[in-house]
Amino acid sequence: MSEKAILIVGDKKLEMPIIVGSEGEKGIDISQLRAQTGMVTYDPSFGNTASCSSAITFIDGDQGILRYRGIPIEQFVEKPNFVEVAWLLIFGRLPKREELQSFSDQLTENELLHEGLNHQYQQIPVDAPPMAILSASLNNLACYHQQFLAVEDIESLGAVAARLISKVRTMAAFSYRRSRGLPFIYPDPHLRYGANFLHMMFSLPYRQYVVTREMEDALNLFLILHADHEQNCSTSTVRTVGSARANLFASCAAGVSALWGPLHGGANVEVMEMLQRIHDGGISPDECIRMAKDKESKFKLFGFGHRVYKNYDPRAKILRSCCDKVFATLKRPDPLLDTARKLEELALEDKYFQDRKLYPNVDFYSGILLRAMGIPTNMFTVMFSIGRLPGWIAQWKEQHEDPTTKIVRPRQIYTGPTKCDYVPMEQR
Repeated sequence: MSEKAILIVGDKKLEMPIIVGSEGEKGIDISQLRAQTGMVTYDPSFGNTASCSSAITFIDGDQGILRYRGIPIEQFVEKPNFVEVAWLLIFGRLPKREELQSFSDQLTENELLHEGLNHQYQQIPVDAPPMAILSASLNNLACYHQQFLAVEDIESLGAVAARLISKVRTMAAFSYRRSRGLPFIYPDPHLRYGANFLHMMFSLPYRQYVVTREMEDALNLFLILHADHEQNCSTSTVRTVGSARANLFASCAAGVSALWGPLHGGANVEVMEMLQRIHDGGISPDECIRMAKDKESKFKLFGFGHRVYKNYDPRAKILRSCCDKVFATLKRPDPLLDTARKLEELALEDKYFQDRKLYPNVDFYSGILLRAMGIPTNMFTVMFSIGRLPGWIAQWKEQHEDPTTKIVRPRQIYTGPTKCDYVPMEQR
C-alpha cells in the first residue's frame, strides 16, 4: 500500500499521495487540493514546492552532492568536455564516439551567424549590456531558423540544439568585440568549442590568440559546472515559457533575461567587486569576517551560502582547485585570489559561519577564474548563459515530451480592496 498524507480542513479529510523520487526524495501530491477543498497552498518563492519531476539533475544540498543524469560532477574534472556533457544532459545518456563526433561536427557547421543577423550589432550602442544583446540575439535567431519554431522529433531537436549551443558563443564574442570597437573574428572550424570561443574573443587580424590546454580545460570546466542546476530561477523561467508551447529560441531568451538578475547569474560579479573593494581599501580578511558578523555593519560578504546547499558547494571545490592550476601555469599571483583563500579559511573556522552552514558557493571562485582568462566583468553572466544553455534545452525537451504538461499558472492569495464602486472623475 502506497504511503499517503492526510490533510484535515474543517470537516473535510483529503488523502494525498506521497511521491518518492529515485534518490528517496519525497513530495506530497497536492494536485487535487483546490478541486476537493477550494483551497490553495501559500508558498512564496516556491521554496517548498516541486514544480515538476525531472530526470536530469540531482542535488543533495545537505551532503553537497551534484549529479548530471546520475554521474557525480567530480567525474567530469579529469578530461573536461563541455560538448559531451551537453549531449548527456539533452539526450539522457553519455554519447558513443560516433554520436559525439556527429554532434561536434554539427556545432562546427553551425558556428557562423547569418550575415543579416551580424548587421544588428552595428545598430547596438557600444556600451549596451551584453546580456541585453544576448537575449535579443537569441530571439532574432528564430527569424533565420523558422523551420525550428516547431520541434516534434529528436532529429529536429538535435539540429536546433546544435545551432543554439554553437551560435551562442559567436553571438557572445561578437557583442564583446562590438563593445571594444574591434573587428569581428570569425570562428575557426579547426578549433574545439572552448578554444574557438576564446579565439573569437581575443584574436586580432594576423595575430591569432593561442589558447593553452590548461586554459581551454579551465573554460570547459567552468561551462560544465554551470550546465544545469535543477529548478533554479532561469530554468524555471524556461519551463514556464515553454509550458505555453513557446519555441526553444524564445524560451532560452527568457532564461537569459532571468539569469541577468544580480541575485542569480550576476552573483559572481558581486563577489569580484567585493574582493576588489577589499583589496583597494586595504581591509584585512579578519576585519571582513568581523564586519560580516556585525548586524550594524553595512559590509556584505558575497559568495557564501546557497539556497540549496547547506554544505560546501561541490562546484566551488572544483573551481578552487582549478584556480590553483591556472595561476600556476600563468606564473603570476592574483591578490584577489589570495584574499578569497584567506576569507574562506577564516570563515570555515568560524563558529558563526559553521552554525549557519555558510560555505563558499560556485560564485566565490568563478569570477577569479574568468578574470584569469581575460573575460571582463560585464561578460561574466554571458559566460554563465553559455554554460547553462544545454541545461535549458534539456529541461525544455523533457517538459515538451511529457504528455501531462500543462501551461504553468500559479494561484495567489488576493489581498487587495474588497468590492467597491467606480467613482466618476468629478467626485474624486
